[in-house]
Amino acid sequence: MKLAAIDIGSNAIRFQISSVLDKGPRILFKKLEYVRFPLRLGHDVFNTGRISDHSIAKFKKLMKTYKLMIELYEADDYMFCATSAMRESENGLEIVQQVRDELNIDIEIIDGQREAELINRAIHSYLTDNTYIHIDVGGGSTELNLYVDGKKIKTRSFKLGSVRVLEHHDSPLIWADMEKWVRTNVKPGYGQVTAVGTGGNISKIYELAQLKPGKELSLKKIKAIKQMVESYSMEDRIYQLQMNPDRADVIVPASGIYINVMEWANASHILVPEVGLKDGILLHLFEKNKTQKKIDFINKEDQSQGRKTLHIRRLK
Repeated sequence: MKLAAIDIGSNAIRFQISSVLDKGPRILFKKLEYVRFPLRLGHDVFNTGRISDHSIAKFKKLMKTYKLMIELYEADDYMFCATSAMRESENGLEIVQQVRDELNIDIEIIDGQREAELINRAIHSYLTDNTYIHIDVGGGSTELNLYVDGKKIKTRSFKLGSVRVLEHHDSPLIWADMEKWVRTNVKPGYGQVTAVGTGGNISKIYELAQLKPGKELSLKKIKAIKQMVESYSMEDRIYQLQMNPDRADVIVPASGIYINVMEWANASHILVPEVGLKDGILLHLFEKNKTQKKIDFINKEDQSQGRKTLHIRRLK
């Protein structure tokens, strides 16, 4: 089975197509293609409230390109998901309709809760029965999830992201609201808290830390890396630290969000599993198709034996 996930974010748009290796208790996805295109929709939306004509033209070209790649790889299923920038844009729904009419592509604009649910699918296998605060920092929003004894007990999405902070569209009220949420919900009785970080910026910070895969990153090290990056000019971040231009300018504001949440939660270390929304989409597609195969199999068996299948509706 081949599945494709398209994550339409505020800072970049990611495309990944993978083949599924279902050979045991853990599902493995073998990456066939990955493209990250730096179309910063959040720049338009957070400054003007809408996506510009120039960005719309590039966006449609990109969607057409991704559709062709899906066809070339003969994907069995795919999903286009748009997050903070598209859902806040005045003309977001209009663009989605245009893409549907012109390219026959359905884009799902998901809310913060749905975004968190999909990402949680991807990180779940990395967690134990300890207490975790999951921090997912995007360009336009940050999703926080609290896990206690292996179960998610609280979740919240905040309009606070790397692009939004970079362009000074973050509100002191939202920072205060986020701090209050963390301090209120992360209770001392839950014991030691470990942070879990997802998003391109924490992955880059982890890379700069030069740790062995799977090793936790300390809050102290994140602060040191933030200070080090801040000392470099934008040009040096690109050429000496090997950052993409659209990563070089947002990594410092993003690191500030991770640092603040960890401090509020008294988390001294963070786990960085290198997964994100696209991985959650792939898992969702796999589970959906696996369920559909079961339905089709039951349907065929019952038809061959002349039985009625009242239980199929519940499976759907």
